[in-house]
Amino acid sequence: MTVAKRGDWVQIEREILAVGERAPQAPADTQNTPLMMWVKGFLEQDRCEIGQQGTIKTMTGRTVSGKLTALLPTYNHTFGEPQPELLGIANELRTLLQEVGQNE
Repeated sequence: MTVAKRGDWVQIEREILAVGERAPQAPADTQNTPLMMWVKGFLEQDRCEIGQQGTIKTMTGRTVSGKLTALLPTYNHTFGEPQPELLGIANELRTLLQEVGQNE
């Protein structure tokens, strides 16, 4: 049993839209999946176990409630794999801008 205490960095999850509340033009697989939100912040309660409802204060000062899912969560997003077609664009743009600047 993992227990977080007041002031711990935690993550909560909350259902924003239930199945059946999604936009009618959304694909069927989207309509059959609830829209979920995950938010990180500092626990406002004295204690809360993973799976219980908790209230947090985010880094921007918002107060949000939801089911506690993690204690000391990490950020694990990336911008994906490098795309070879895009890797040289910065140098090409720099060269073009220098050429334009020289022609003025």
